Amino acid sequence: MAGIASVPAGSLGLSTHMKLPNGIEYDQPLGLFINNEFVPGKEGKAFEVHSPSTGDLVTLVHEGTEVDVDIAVDAASRAFDDGPWSRLAPAERGVLLNKLADLFERDLSILSSIEALDNGKAIQLARGDIAGCIGCIRYYAGWADKIHGKVVDTGSETFTYTKQEPIGVCGQIIPWNFPLLMFAWKIGPALSCGNTVVMKTAEQTPLGALYVCKLIKEAGFPPGVLNVVSGFGRIAGDALSRHMKVKKIAFTGSTLVGRTIMKNAAESNLKKVTLELGGKSPNIVFDDVDIDRAVEWINFGIYYNGGEVCSAGSRVYVQESIYDKVIAAFKKRANQNVVGDPFDENTFQGAQVSKVQYERILNYIDIGKKEGATVEAGGERHGEKGYFIKPTILGNVTEKMRVMQEEIFGPVCTIAKFKDIDDVVAKGNGTNYGLAAAIHTKNLNTAIEVSNRLKAGTVWVNCYNSFHSALPFGGYGESGIGRELGKEALRNYTQVKTVNINLA
Repeated sequence: MAGIASVPAGSLGLSTHMKLPNGIEYDQPLGLFINNEFVPGKEGKAFEVHSPSTGDLVTLVHEGTEVDVDIAVDAASRAFDDGPWSRLAPAERGVLLNKLADLFERDLSILSSIEALDNGKAIQLARGDIAGCIGCIRYYAGWADKIHGKVVDTGSETFTYTKQEPIGVCGQIIPWNFPLLMFAWKIGPALSCGNTVVMKTAEQTPLGALYVCKLIKEAGFPPGVLNVVSGFGRIAGDALSRHMKVKKIAFTGSTLVGRTIMKNAAESNLKKVTLELGGKSPNIVFDDVDIDRAVEWINFGIYYNGGEVCSAGSRVYVQESIYDKVIAAFKKRANQNVVGDPFDENTFQGAQVSKVQYERILNYIDIGKKEGATVEAGGERHGEKGYFIKPTILGNVTEKMRVMQEEIFGPVCTIAKFKDIDDVVAKGNGTNYGLAAAIHTKNLNTAIEVSNRLKAGTVWVNCYNSFHSALPFGGYGESGIGRELGKEALRNYTQVKTVNINLA
């Protein structure tokens, strides 16, 4: 995990040579990335980064504080207002983004290995993350010269048109569960639209983004276009969300912190806000399914990325006539998941990101048992070292239990029965969240009716965690504001100007 407290940077350099467990060697940047240079934090602080799979110290990273955020925002502001970025043709922004995607492809092995080290996720899943980064960056590279307004006919005596203009300096705060994928989801639309960015990475997982900063410079982005400040949310994140020169803030993380971000935006300069927050997503299984196939998707829906997924299918509802068969098959499948060393090619579920998160998940399992839930599988740590938890299924649950209402963010799901469509829709909509849901059925009418009635931003049918750069992603209710990905994300990073010319 990241060090809880800052430590003096002392003689800490701006990079260090790393050799990873799979033999990958590379030079890891450690400084803040501001104006296309790696620099130490002004207050001379650093924080520890630990390996989730061993608990061992990996390195120290320079910590950014409020003064560093000020410097980074000033660099981004100059690049937007007066620098070459402001004069760059939209098509050239697309060229630069495609060059960045090329570099992601070239360094895929390094980037995925950093993710496995830094986050603890399985290397096979980390490679999928980097492939998603490449697809996302290429998608928004294609949009760069296709963002335009309209000519509006308001009569023969006027010539009226609208323009889609970039907002300016955008603050972006990303989470630790998908460090580089969320990096790509954020910078893709922001840079495509012509904005500049100051990003704060999660203190638990700063390494991947710092490596990508080398690629940003290599690709040829002008100084100040993208700046990365490693630091803590309560310091650097707070300063970024309150900054008067930041015109838009984007945050992915918990609903609790999202409320604070929104409050900070309102109390400062009413900057635009997009929030991708928590979830407690229902995964619904009707009695006409192929049970083995449905169970594969249930398993993937909750244990993918160690359950550290905002859209995880953490509430499984099974139609009562097949409940016993499904729970038996699900228990068997969950116990087959390979949990352990992230660098083992056979591993599906790696470590939880930190000791804090590991203990939080185990505490929720204890809460569930005290509330009367039955541990059908897992329910305890895996191995003797690192932050590993066995895939866990909690049965005998009720809708009012905390484990049914609160986001656990780990390899833990509840499983319950339902009678019919009305019953499961009521249960599926029975939390304050509304990020995602899934339906497993062979009946198209059932799939459409239930998907229409569920209050969720994404509904998967006969699959789970199926993402694509062209498909908008975001939530209803306390799961957030705005959408990531797709054309919809461009709305987050442009503002409309109307020009009305009198011809009379």
